[in-house]
Amino acid sequence: MPQANEQTNEYRGEIFVVDDDTAIRDLFAMLFGNHGYKVVGFVDGDGLLAAMRSNSPACILLDVYIPGKSGLEILKELSVRNCPAPVLIISGKGDIAMAVEAIKSGAFDFIEKPFRGSDVVARVKAAIAANSRRKAASSADDATRFYFPGREPLTAREQDVLAQLVSGATNKETGLHLGISYRTVEIHRARIMEKLGARSATDLMRIVLSENRSPRA
Repeated sequence: MPQANEQTNEYRGEIFVVDDDTAIRDLFAMLFGNHGYKVVGFVDGDGLLAAMRSNSPACILLDVYIPGKSGLEILKELSVRNCPAPVLIISGKGDIAMAVEAIKSGAFDFIEKPFRGSDVVARVKAAIAANSRRKAASSADDATRFYFPGREPLTAREQDVLAQLVSGATNKETGLHLGISYRTVEIHRARIMEKLGARSATDLMRIVLSENRSPRA
């Protein structure tokens, strides 16, 4: 995972932060400013959605509890728009059910308050890097993706997680490689097994070996 304390004057792009707490927005502006990013803050989701019509940030930090539409509602709208930037959901009242809903709705990762600023910076950097690798891999060869006829399609992130699991990586190793938390990997893994009807890790491997087909076949 990238080192959060490595400061730079190089401009690396914009990070959109949606949080009605001025102190939080100011904190992120300072933290990410030290690492070459410009933070653009929004009090609510409507402001974010309006800005997304003409701007494409490197990453989005979206709090769940904001005025108007909730962060989860805004996340779903971003997913419908095929938002190219990774979205990290932030919540001070997070639980497993909320984390699962966020991941299912397209969130890259889930951050719980209170948090350490250096940890958030590291996770955002990892998310940006992992998102870039995924785009490059998808562009290079779509035929390498998993396709199971007759079953619910896997999302792009589920594809990435399954590829790691098939390679023999543990949940921890998968999280480090993809720039997501251990809990997020567990959620994706559970969703993959649910979609493929796998009852165990061994059953999952059997299904991958016997049912996976090229989408171009």
